[in-house]
Amino acid sequence: MNKPKKDAGCSSCCKVEAMVSLDERGQILLPKDLRERAGLKPGDKLAVVAAEDKGEICCLYLIRSDKLAGLVKDFLAPVMKDLI
Repeated sequence: MNKPKKDAGCSSCCKVEAMVSLDERGQILLPKDLRERAGLKPGDKLAVVAAEDKGEICCLYLIRSDKLAGLVKDFLAPVMKDLI
C-alpha cells in the first residue's frame, strides 16, 4: 500500500472543524474562524459534493470552486490518457 504524499490534499488531513445547524431557511453559517482560515470571503463559490451510501446521502463536502477544476483535471487525466 502506498503511503500518502505530504501534499496529498484533504484526504490526509480531514477532521471535524465545527458543528453547524440549518436555520429556518435551510441555510448554514460557517464559523468566522473557519472562514478566515479557509480564506473565504462574501461571494466566494463553494461546490457541494454529496456522497451516497445505500441510496441515501450520508456526507456533504464543500470544495472551493477555484480548486475544483484542478481536482477534476487530476481525476480525469488518467481516464482520458487511456482513451486517447
